Amino acid sequence: MIQYFKNIDARTVEVKTPENGVWVNITPPLRQAEFEQLSEELDIPLDFLTDSLDIDERSRYELEDNVKLIVIKTPTENNSINESDAYYITIPIVIILTHNQILTVNSFDNAAINKFLNTFHNRHPEKRNMMVLKIFEKVVMNFLDYLKEINQRRNILEQKLYDSNRNEELLYIMRIQKSLVYFVTALRSNELLLMKMERTNFLGLNEDEKEFLQDLIVDTSQALEMANVYTNIMGSSMDAFASIISNNLNLVMKRLTSITIVLTFPMLVASIYGMNVDIPFQRNAHAFYIPVMISIIISVIISWYFMKKKWF
Repeated sequence: MIQYFKNIDARTVEVKTPENGVWVNITPPLRQAEFEQLSEELDIPLDFLTDSLDIDERSRYELEDNVKLIVIKTPTENNSINESDAYYITIPIVIILTHNQILTVNSFDNAAINKFLNTFHNRHPEKRNMMVLKIFEKVVMNFLDYLKEINQRRNILEQKLYDSNRNEELLYIMRIQKSLVYFVTALRSNELLLMKMERTNFLGLNEDEKEFLQDLIVDTSQALEMANVYTNIMGSSMDAFASIISNNLNLVMKRLTSITIVLTFPMLVASIYGMNVDIPFQRNAHAFYIPVMISIIISVIISWYFMKKKWF
């Protein structure tokens, strides 16, 4: 689906044609016929438009026929039905600068572009460089927001894991860990992209725009550092909680073994008095109660011993 947005009197207005100074936003469903038509209308290399279809596309920039291409990675929620997949993945956003328009191509619906659309009425489409930088800003904010959500999920799961003997919570931890791997890889790639753009001045920025780009690099580095810290914490937590679950399991097995031992001696006494041979007190009127009392006394003594050793 292709949308054309224009800023008129501080209002975001959707128009029907790719006029000069409009923002062209391409969102799913993506159709090859639309790509070919748009490529011909705006004189854009077709592969610039289709690069977003590759979810593993790396962050980079490229110049061809005076058309600038920028690919940056942004996080999004993973809609996979597989319970072992990551909660969040990273997808490419393709930004294309033509002579008169700025285009964004998204293979998935993502929060960064939605946030940019909500603030588009404050933008100046004629200042295309600042438009690109503002998209970068929304991407960085998106990473920071998702990192906060990941940290909250981690804290909740850690509280559950303290008293857990199941693998379900560890599976959730693993899904978060996978998300962080995606984030670290994408943030590192984005950081290198922004630093290279600053070094080469690919967009031809003025001093104010250069300063804004430097702030974005700092924010991206901060997000990368947060992702690395959370990744290290998650790795340590996985090891620690695996040990906790193992210790809890050992404790349960110890208790079950102790109960088995306590029950074994009464069974032994009952077996002895159940033999078809002459046994002491077999003629006694209280012959039934004698083995019962012996079994209870032995069980109490053994139970007291195990409780003293804190096996129960």
